Amino acid sequence: QVQLVESGGGLVQPGGSLRLSCAASGSDFSRSVLAWHRQSPENQREFVAVISSDSANYTKYAGSVKGRFTISRDNAKNMVYLQMNSLKPEDTAVYYCLLVYRGREYWGQGTQVTVAS
Repeated sequence: QVQLVESGGGLVQPGGSLRLSCAASGSDFSRSVLAWHRQSPENQREFVAVISSDSANYTKYAGSVKGRFTISRDNAKNMVYLQMNSLKPEDTAVYYCLLVYRGREYWGQGTQVTVAS
């Protein structure tokens, strides 16, 4: 059974940084596509970033976070990360880790990120 556990959320001031982590178990991690999504009370869940499963580690970002957020993975540790810099109040949301393998999607429980002064 695939399990994803996010961590690293919290309260940060505008302009600050946070690093989210997602630990995966029960999957062929290195062959999985990994992504981060987020959801705020006002909005539907939205895509944030994705990283491919091959050695090229292709990445793609939502326009709203491009240049500020960086997704990365460590296949040896079954971990995926989201480095978030220059945070804005509109980045406030619950952030979810997503693993996709053989067409099936697996979600973590989410971690809250609040950007406020």
